[in-house]
Amino acid sequence: MTSKQNIDDSPVDFAEKIIMDVKNSKDEGVLKCVQCGMCTSTCPAARHSDYNPRDIIERVLAGDESILQDDLIWNCFYCYTCHSVCPVGNSVCEVNQILKQIAISRQIGYDKLYEYMGFADSYFTAAIGAIPEIFFDDIKNDVPGWWEFRTNLGEIREELELDPPLMPPKETIDEVSKILTITGFKEKIEKIRASQEAEK
Repeated sequence: MTSKQNIDDSPVDFAEKIIMDVKNSKDEGVLKCVQCGMCTSTCPAARHSDYNPRDIIERVLAGDESILQDDLIWNCFYCYTCHSVCPVGNSVCEVNQILKQIAISRQIGYDKLYEYMGFADSYFTAAIGAIPEIFFDDIKNDVPGWWEFRTNLGEIREELELDPPLMPPKETIDEVSKILTITGFKEKIEKIRASQEAEK
């Protein structure tokens, strides 16, 4: 059953909230969307899933906040292809980043984030991003030679005389860890982890 919208409702308020977000780089691009579908026609995620960038913007413009609970927003990995082809300067990938952040602030999507805890852990322990182990098997199957490359990376770097070492020094790691703690990132990660592990 669809809900009625009264003439005095303001669905555009949701779009304006997104436009005002610091992550949105294009002035009012969302409101200029003409639903041409260029974003969807070039989107890699749309090719391999039911994700539809044009539909994302249509729902935002309609003030449909149920989009925050839609699993499909998590299929966008910010390749910025949509951003590069939009004739009115819109950026659905940035809109998705904002939608996800709003969802997270409402404690929605923690199950999606939990899969990526390995990234967060890597920032704390090594001050660099790393592929979470949960994805290793898939990558081994999809990318021939990746596992051999990964396990022999130190030797490959030595052979190519690449310097400095791949890992940052301890003082850098400590500084990044401190920043992530002070800014509240660590607390958010622990909250997400605790919420998901309590369900197991």
